[in-house]
Amino acid sequence: MSHESSHEPPHEPRDLPGQDDAGFTAFAVAAWPRLVRTAQLLTGDFHEAEDLVQTTLAKVYGRWRRVPREEMDLYVRRALVNNNLSRLRRKRVVHLLTPVLPEPLRHAVAGHAEAVEQRTTLLAALADLPPRQRAVMVLRYWEDLSEPEIAAVLHCSIGTVKTHARRGLAALRSHPGLALPPTGAPR
Repeated sequence: MSHESSHEPPHEPRDLPGQDDAGFTAFAVAAWPRLVRTAQLLTGDFHEAEDLVQTTLAKVYGRWRRVPREEMDLYVRRALVNNNLSRLRRKRVVHLLTPVLPEPLRHAVAGHAEAVEQRTTLLAALADLPPRQRAVMVLRYWEDLSEPEIAAVLHCSIGTVKTHARRGLAALRSHPGLALPPTGAPR
């Protein structure tokens, strides 16, 4: 019997495992804080954010050699947002954020409690937005991406980005926790 007529596809020469691992590791270590911050704004929860970034980086690692380096940030942001949207579709569960921190932590540092409460209120308001509006708000105002960059990340038109941004800002402005206190004089 001859083994010449094997049904396996011919093996193409490939890079040896580990050859490009150092480049991926350097990228992942440098990008981790920014990605976790973005993911936390998308998910509303630090631990879910870390899980989302870890899942995203695992998927990116599988395609690392095929993604052009000049498109890596766009590719990773797109993967992060898409993985979050997939996570939301799978879960279909409303995430509740703690409205205030427990008493001992709230008063540990003067002024810190107010900052924490403001941040918690903002995260709660973001959590009330639909996922794509929330993604636009995070990418625009925390990641400082332009409208064309956001459109590329979300695979949508610039007009769609503008609409989500306008509606998201309106929703945040009207959120009860973010409403400005009355100035004293009726309008």
